Amino acid sequence: MITSDMLLNIIENMAHVMKENKEYLTELDAKIGDSDHGINMDKGFSAVLEKLPSLKGQDCGTILKTVAMSLISKVGGASGPLYGTAFLKSAGVVQGKMEINSQDAVAVFDEAIKGVKMRGKAEKGDKTMLDALIPAYEVFKESIEKGEDMVKASFKAQEAAYDGVEYTKGIIARKGRASYLGERSIGHQDPGATSSYLLLKTIWNTLDKA
Repeated sequence: MITSDMLLNIIENMAHVMKENKEYLTELDAKIGDSDHGINMDKGFSAVLEKLPSLKGQDCGTILKTVAMSLISKVGGASGPLYGTAFLKSAGVVQGKMEINSQDAVAVFDEAIKGVKMRGKAEKGDKTMLDALIPAYEVFKESIEKGEDMVKASFKAQEAAYDGVEYTKGIIARKGRASYLGERSIGHQDPGATSSYLLLKTIWNTLDKA
């Protein structure tokens, strides 16, 4: 069970992780994108961090929606609308709820992916964040269906996301700026898949220490 306070803690940790990896993500993006992914993610989550104190005591849906609107309004490039839509779609699942149970978590994850697909018009195999998110969701859902707790399920999810990041190194980019490079995009990992992995790893780390 993830309480609203735990959710705030997860999001706070996400903001710190994005700041810590700002240069790393930007370096990855410099090879196949606009050289701004890390900068944009840090900017967006820094704006989110400023909002967190005012969200104490709010329901999980309100928290996720606030994160979404901050990312959409503050982040340039593709990542703001993509991550913002993911959080916005997730918010609808838990509107009014002070806790997220295992089934809610599966639905939140599913809606986030649907949001990214809708906004980005991408699928698995296009060398995007979906190459980390979709396999992570699949193992998370399977783990919960087996009766495993969210800590174990989120551990498996971030492992699958890491494998997804590795997978992006070997495929051609079909979406975004990287797609202009064609075969020259092979050999480089996708920055969006990498930031997705880092966020999923943060969820596991936070739940594991709770």
